[in-house]
Formats: sequence, C-alpha cells, structure tokens
Amino acid sequence: MEEETVSVAQERNLRLVRDEPRAPAVRIGDIHLRNRLVTASSLLGYGVANSKLVPYGMSPISMFVPLERFGAVTTRTVTVEPREGHFTTQDVWPLHEVPALLKRYGQALRQVDGGWMNAFGWCNVGIDAYLRDYYPRTRGQNTIISVGGFSPEEFVTLVEKVNAAVPAGDIAAVEFNVSCHNVNFDFNAIIEQVLAQAVPRSDHPVILKLSADYDYIAHAKLAARHGVSALTAINTVKGLRLDPNTGQPLLKNGFGGLSGRAIKPIGLRVVKELRDAGVKLPIIGTGGIRSFDDCREYFWAGADAVSMGSASWFASYPGYALSPVHGARIRGVLRRIEHYRPPNR
Repeated sequence: MEEETVSVAQERNLRLVRDEPRAPAVRIGDIHLRNRLVTASSLLGYGVANSKLVPYGMSPISMFVPLERFGAVTTRTVTVEPREGHFTTQDVWPLHEVPALLKRYGQALRQVDGGWMNAFGWCNVGIDAYLRDYYPRTRGQNTIISVGGFSPEEFVTLVEKVNAAVPAGDIAAVEFNVSCHNVNFDFNAIIEQVLAQAVPRSDHPVILKLSADYDYIAHAKLAARHGVSALTAINTVKGLRLDPNTGQPLLKNGFGGLSGRAIKPIGLRVVKELRDAGVKLPIIGTGGIRSFDDCREYFWAGADAVSMGSASWFASYPGYALSPVHGARIRGVLRRIEHYRPPNR
C-alpha cells in the first residue's frame, strides 16, 4: 500500500512536469541548476519518504508540487552516523502512533509570530542509509545533499561517501552545514579546517551555508579561498520562546532556529552586505520566500538563485487541508522563476 500511494503521488507530479514547458537550465559558478529556485534543507526530508501520508518528506504540500521542476531539492542535513537529535529518525507512523508524533513535533517545531522556530537537532538516518535507501529513489530530481559534522574528519568522511555512491555530475552540489544552532556546537572552531580538508576531497561542487549569527563575511571569504563553489545565505537565526504560563522554553532544546517571514529582512541584509564586501561567489538567498516578488528582492540584493523554506512548505496542522492551494501557489512561483532573468551585476 505504501508503494502504491507513493507511485500515485509521483505520477500526479510527473503529469504536472509533462504538462508545462521547461525552461533552459542555468549555471551559477560550476553548479548546474534546472532553474534559479531551489528548496531549503530539511523542509522536504530526503526528497522522498516511506510514509503513506507524506511521501515526499515533511510537508504534505510537496504532494502537489513537481519536485523535478525545481532548480534543485536540498536534503535534510545528514551526518556520518544516524542521529535522533531532538526529534526522531522514524518516517513511518501507524495511525495509533500519530499522537506521539504530534507531541514530538511540538517539542521540535513551533509556529511563532512571523514564522517558525525549530530545533530538530540534525535528526537523520545517517549518510549510509540515505545513499542506500533514499537517494536512488530521487534520481528524477536535481539534488543538493546537505551534510553536517562536528570535525573536519567527519566532513571528509561524508564527501568521500558521497563520491563513492554518486558519480560526478549526477547531483547539483554538496552543501556544508557548518552553521546550525540546534546542535549546540560552536562551528567557528572548525570551519576553516573543514573547508581546507573536505572541499578538495569532493568530486561535487560544494556550497557553504552561512549563518547571520556568525561572521558571515569572514566565512564567505574563507569559502572563496578554499574552493567553495557557492554560498547559501542564510541559515535559521538563533532564537528563544518561553511558555508565558510557566517560563519554560517551548522547544525541547531550549534555543531554536527562527525561520520564515520574520527573517526575510535579515536574509536580504546578509546577501547585500556580502556583495558590498566584495564577495564574488554565487549566492543562494533564502529566508521568508513565498512569492515571486520575494524572489526578485533577493535577486536585486545580489542573489544568483533563491531557496524556498518554511514560509512556503510549512503550514499549521489545520492548514494542511489547504495543501492543494499552497501547492498551486508554489507552482505559480516556479513557472515565473523559470523564465526570469536576474539583473546583471
């Protein structure tokens, strides 16, 4: 039954792909994208899942959007070993276990004013399971594999495992997540060695994901010096919300990453400041993107491509009933972006 449900959803999206003309692919630096609109890390899981209810990952909205049409689909961050993080690695939940799933979500993801706060903590099945069980089922997509680790050696291991399983040119890039606040680690201590040791080992272009909470200009210049192909700006912004009745943090981790509409002005600022600082690497701008106008703002600020995150893919649980409507809106943005030419800089 699971395979049948997935195949029905896939066939619907393939019809959407066939029914609309496809624009020429684009290239930013040495990264090939199908167009300038990609999806942000984690929001769609691994690009495919085992769940009957959510066959494409965490967002039911993805059932109504042809992921094959995006410039690239970015996976959730995968690590050398499986991690429960602050959530779970499980993606199949029997009906009687759904209340437990919702409770876990409540401890790792909360809607707040202007966006979402999450602290999933890099929960993932591990690089080996991803490459074995998920990647082969997403070959119709152009993929960016997001990887994370706590040492240069872990990043080297990750890129070497990707190299061994994925021929050069079969994915768009590998994205280094060296800026997540939800794993309680100071990445400033390792970022230069990560870039120095892991980037040269990769057979695929490397994207560095920047955080507005770190010295992103210095990190961008390090990236350029060590052969990184592009930048993602920005990761979520570190935040805190407390229960007004108890004073306790809303999230299990305490602090979490703020995403959505609330951080769009910060994302735009970072992209503009990177360009003003003379950073020449291609930039994928992300933070609060829902509409075509949001995309254009990022292009005007200096981005070469844009990434849709929680502002597009998440909705309140009752709002998931409107997933077909949200899907239609995203398809509309995708159609416009496919034929848009950003201003020359």
